[in-house]
Amino acid sequence: MAQPHITPLGIEVKRLGQVAYVPTWQAMQDFTMKRQPDTPDQIWLCEHPPVFTQGLAGLAQHLLVPGDIPVVHTNRGGQVTYHGPGQVVAYTLIDLKRAGYFVKELVYRIEEAVIKTLLQFGLTGHRVAGAAGVYLRLDEPSGHARLPQRPQKGSENDGQHAPDFVGLGKVAALGIKVSRHCSYHGVALNVAMDLSPYQRINPCGHAGLQTVDLSTMGVVVAADEVAHVLGQKLTTQLAPRT
Repeated sequence: MAQPHITPLGIEVKRLGQVAYVPTWQAMQDFTMKRQPDTPDQIWLCEHPPVFTQGLAGLAQHLLVPGDIPVVHTNRGGQVTYHGPGQVVAYTLIDLKRAGYFVKELVYRIEEAVIKTLLQFGLTGHRVAGAAGVYLRLDEPSGHARLPQRPQKGSENDGQHAPDFVGLGKVAALGIKVSRHCSYHGVALNVAMDLSPYQRINPCGHAGLQTVDLSTMGVVVAADEVAHVLGQKLTTQLAPRT
């Protein structure tokens, strides 16, 4: 495994390159089980060969025609998603008790890091009520207008009804596991990839949800460059409460 870069905020960032999914998942579990109260938090940045991963709540009906792409049943939250070349995966191994925030805020912070990463490349990311992850407007991916379907405090539509994806494409999928007050798994941001495997599943359990990447939204950039920026944004957003 690559030597970590330790940020000023004390979070170690590891660039793993392209690695198989199952051994990486096992390594995350091993790290989480063995870590001590003073173990630094880590962010692992990597890419996987083609694989579908199914979360704990995953339903077989959302795996339409996986074909020759392997399916791995994992212990993260959420439904089925796809990992493949041209996608930046960031695994966030955070001691939440020490950081001073809970899972819901962790998800918000990860999404915020993705949104700030997209903004650096000229795109405006959005949240959708009742559906974790980050989305782009298909007709105006750089526009700053707020979504009517965004999460709103006190709104009955926030997680209570089916999410509204009209006019949107999902660019980042998120799934978390917490054990011993420590998180692992994380977020996958689509940069420049073959998106056709998403047609073999209902992405994140939502039939008809369109999946996009930076390339299809007109941004040509290397995955390594996006990984570098995402790593920076995550270390800032996931810093402990002060």
